[in-house]
Order: sequence, then C-alpha cells, then structure tokens
Amino acid sequence: MQHSELTEQEIIRRQSLEELLKLGINPYPAARYEVSAHSSDILNNFKNSPENFADICVAGRIMTRRIMGNASFFEIQDSQGRIQIYLKRDDICPTEDKTLYNTVFKKLLDIGDIVGIRGFVFTTQTGEITVHAKELTILCKTVRPLPIVKEKDGVVYDAFLNPEQRYRQRYLDLIVNPHIKDTFIKRTKIINSMREFLNEKGYLEVETPILQPIYGGAAARPFVTHHNTLDQTLYLRIANELYLKRLIVGGFDGVYEFSKDFRNEGMDRFHNPEFTQMELYVAYKDYFWMMETVEAMVEKVALDLHGTTQVKVGENLIDFKRPWKRFTMFEAIKEFTGIDISQQNEAQLRETAERLGLEIDKKMGKGKIIDEIFGEYCEKKIIQPTFITDYPIEMTPLAKKHRSVSGLVERFEAMCNGKELCNAYSELNDPIDQRERFEEQLELGLRGDEEAMVLDEDFLRAIEFGMPPTSGLGIGIDRLTMIMTNAPSIQDVLFFPQMKTEKKHLSENK
Repeated sequence: MQHSELTEQEIIRRQSLEELLKLGINPYPAARYEVSAHSSDILNNFKNSPENFADICVAGRIMTRRIMGNASFFEIQDSQGRIQIYLKRDDICPTEDKTLYNTVFKKLLDIGDIVGIRGFVFTTQTGEITVHAKELTILCKTVRPLPIVKEKDGVVYDAFLNPEQRYRQRYLDLIVNPHIKDTFIKRTKIINSMREFLNEKGYLEVETPILQPIYGGAAARPFVTHHNTLDQTLYLRIANELYLKRLIVGGFDGVYEFSKDFRNEGMDRFHNPEFTQMELYVAYKDYFWMMETVEAMVEKVALDLHGTTQVKVGENLIDFKRPWKRFTMFEAIKEFTGIDISQQNEAQLRETAERLGLEIDKKMGKGKIIDEIFGEYCEKKIIQPTFITDYPIEMTPLAKKHRSVSGLVERFEAMCNGKELCNAYSELNDPIDQRERFEEQLELGLRGDEEAMVLDEDFLRAIEFGMPPTSGLGIGIDRLTMIMTNAPSIQDVLFFPQMKTEKKHLSENK
C-alpha cells in the first residue's frame, strides 16, 4: 500500500514504526512473553492475597493513556478485561538515558499497541487496583488506529457500532466492544452442556461427510461444487441425517454430530447459508421419547447457562421448565385460524390459503400449502416452548407413518419465541415406503419444487438391510444460542456471518 493511499493517522503510525526500528527496538519480537496474571485475576484476588501479586507479568492492548510529565497512567485490555497501569519514567529508565520513556512511550506508542508489563500490584489513593510497571516491552506496534475516539466516566464514545462493519470486522468488534465475547463464550457453554448430556447417555459423537455425491436429509437447495480428480459434481451437505442413519444400520445404538450444514437459500436475521446443528439418532426409540429428551436437554442448557429455567428474550420471559405444551399441527392451525383443515384435499387447501390472504405457488403440493398456513398464522404466536406434533405425510418424506392416524407422520417440531428450535421424527425404516416417498419427491421436483428431496439409492440399500426403530433429532445451535443469549439476529451469534462481498475497502468507523 502506497503512502498516498493511507490516512494521516496511518502515515503517522508507520513513521513511529520506522523510528522504533531506528532506535533498535523490534516492534514485533519473536520471543514468547510469559504472562503470569490476567486483569480479572488481579482485580478479583489482589485485596485478599496481595503477596501473590508482588512480581507479575501482564500483557494486553493499550486502550487509554494519561501522560503527566514523568509519570503516566494507561489501561491495557487483555482477554479478560481491563487493568490500569502506572508507568514512572525513573522506573523503566533507571540510567541517564531517558529515551524509552520520553521518546518511545510519549511519542511512539499509540492506543491499540500491544505491550507486556512486568511489575507489582498496588492500590492508588483513589482506591483503584493498578499494576506499577517496572519493565515495558513492545509486543506489537499497530499501523492502523482503532475505531474509537474517547472514553469518559466508563462510557465509550464513537465506538464501533455500525452493524455491517461489526459483522465484517468481528476482530474490531471484539476489541472495541469486548462484552460481545460473552455471547460466544455462552455459545461454547451451550454446546458443551449438550455434549455432556449426550455423552452421559453413552451416545457416540461422530463425523460424517460435508461433501456429498447426493444431498439429502432435508428439503433445501444445495451449494454445488466440482471435484477435479473424480470429475464429478458434489454438494455441500444440507443435513447429515442419511449418513447418521447408516451408522444406526451398522449397529450403533446412539450417534450424534455437531455439524456445519449449508443451504443455498435466503438470508435474514434467522437464516445464514452456513449454520450449525446437532443431529441425534437413537435406536429403539420413538418421537414421544425424543420429546422428553429435548425437554430435559434444553432445560439443562438453561440451568447450566443461567442457573434458572427462565430466560429473558426480548420482551418475553421464556420458561424451559419441563413439561412443555403440546399441539398437533392441525390443532395449532385450528387454534390460531379457527379453521379445521385436517380433512381438506389439495384444492380445498389452496382455497383456504387464498381465503387467508396467502399467495400460493402452483408448484406447491399439499404439504407446502399446510406449511405456509402454519408459518404465517401459528408459528410467530408460539412464545413458550411448545411441541407441534403429527405432521401431514406430504411434509415429511423421512418420517414414519403415524401409528393411529392415517395421512400423518410421527414428527414434532419444538417452537419457541415464534421460531422453530428443533425437528424430530420416529424415523421411517420401511424401505418400500421410503422408496415411494422419494419417488413422490421426484414428482414434486419435476413440478418445479427446487427444495424437493432427491432419491438416494445407497441410503435405500442401507435400510433394506434393516434399520431398527429409531428416533432422530436436529436442533439448531444458532437459533438456540440466539434464544439463550437474547440476541436479535443470527449474525450476532456467528463470529463471521456470511456477508455480500465489499464493493470497496472499509476504513475505520468515523
């Protein structure tokens, strides 16, 4: 990058970098720096155990500076928070040469630079716990200023607040708005809580292919790629269901996977083309058992994360305490529209949907129409955790036929805060029925339904060898994290959400 392309601040910082090098100071040292204490450790424990902080090393990013002649106060920010540093010229420059302080610290160091400090902890006259620096080491000189102007009385002004810039430059978001880290720490705790729950039951965590010759396990459009060596088209998986079921066929009683899945669909605050879900398959179980399992697992997550089953989400207080409410899909539609559609054929459903003001595409089959009615009139009204059960067979090609009601399958979705949280079935293990369902999906595909499932001959071959009665579950980790952290958008719970390519280089927030 030529100097003519740089901002005034960037030019000044590069000049400071050159001056440091002239002084024989390497602003990017190769040697490791042994950190012995962190900000939160010091702030939480110094008063009770001051003797443990008589000789420590801390490291972090300079966030504020107050230079007062031969002494200065500044704050560094490490991975756990901020701590004040007291720097006295005669301590770090014991000889007659005062260059380090007068030139380096006063003129060549900037907010954003990363430094290491060796010293001892004390309490200032105003009662603030502070590290008295005896040595200062430059660990990284920054050549671009942080998008922050000033801070007063604990309030940050001109912070990095533009949502698009925050999502594109998450590294800056984490520096300037360090409280954002809490969301991602909680996300990891959610996954660990679920993994602990499943491992205690003896289920095996596995990995299945992301690149697949035939995509399946959900109704969605795939991303397409090409393998040069094999000279064949491959797809990024839209779900890992069919591979996990193959493992049940192979003799495992319970398998699960935290998987990255990809769907070439629309983007909004609830959808990202790359997302994470946990899928679980357990032999000799059904969807009633899986409902109880979901209740227990999500209740545990809430307790592990918050110490209570009650979680504030926007204006709603959601209670994950078991048991959750249950509606069949037809009961829910009747509850919220007043219309009983349970006996309607496709033509009657079209008429009902149009009467409700919905635009129904000619390519939509019976299942899609019912899904549209439910999505528009029911889903967003369900706030407390609720199971919607017993879906029409046309909506779910991979679920087992209902044991007592013709035309339905044994499926449920858990709804919460107006959105789907998870999806589960009593899995279809009749290979003849499964082939017929796949063929029906092929017909929908010929009618123009781009989300219709494709026929997977190897999966059919697998269940022809026999798959025991099985219950399966897919639970969206991103959606669950949104609820558990009160995040308004899926982009807030993904470190690096998918964004449209920048048209021009984004400079710092101004």
